[in-house]
Amino acid sequence: MTVNNRNRRTEALNRIVRAYVARLDSVAEEVGYICASCRERHEELPMSYAAPAPEYWTDDLADSDDSDLSADQCVIKGEWFFVHGLIEIPVLGSDEPFSWGVWVSLSKGSYDRMIELWDTPGREHEPPHFGWLSTQLPVYSPTTLNLKTHLHTRPIGERPFIQLEPTDHPLAVEQRTGITRARVEQIADILLYSAQDLAECQGQG
Repeated sequence: MTVNNRNRRTEALNRIVRAYVARLDSVAEEVGYICASCRERHEELPMSYAAPAPEYWTDDLADSDDSDLSADQCVIKGEWFFVHGLIEIPVLGSDEPFSWGVWVSLSKGSYDRMIELWDTPGREHEPPHFGWLSTQLPVYSPTTLNLKTHLHTRPIGERPFIQLEPTDHPLAVEQRTGITRARVEQIADILLYSAQDLAECQGQG
């Protein structure tokens, strides 16, 4: 792995970890799990993680007149358009899926159409929009950036469902075949300990 790719994966992990740290105190109590790293019991097993912005968003864009970031939509330099949606992965033996909150880049036409129907009842009957995955999920290799997707609009108030094209990428395979609870715990171990490391660094800063 090159230094540049390693740095990008580290930054992607930090983005998701920061979002996780921010919600640690607000997560509802769920069934706990025994951490494989520390062998201690944690009170909740997170079933979702979310990236706060597309991979290509930088803090300096917040002051740009032609760029905008909200919880659901993003425009960069008036040229690139993104929507926040969910990659849902079945968890074997559970009725609750595991979810990645990610961003997908759309053509201007597709983005404009989604905005036009954003508050329109029945919008879920629209055909899916093609898009490119624009979130780096650091627990997967190779990179998840630019995986082909189809974004399915849901009823008002629900985030779009993101369907990955059926390739042999590990993320696409997991969406098709599902994952075990042990895999969910493995993801939690990776992100939880990264979150703790980040929190310690922030406390020392």
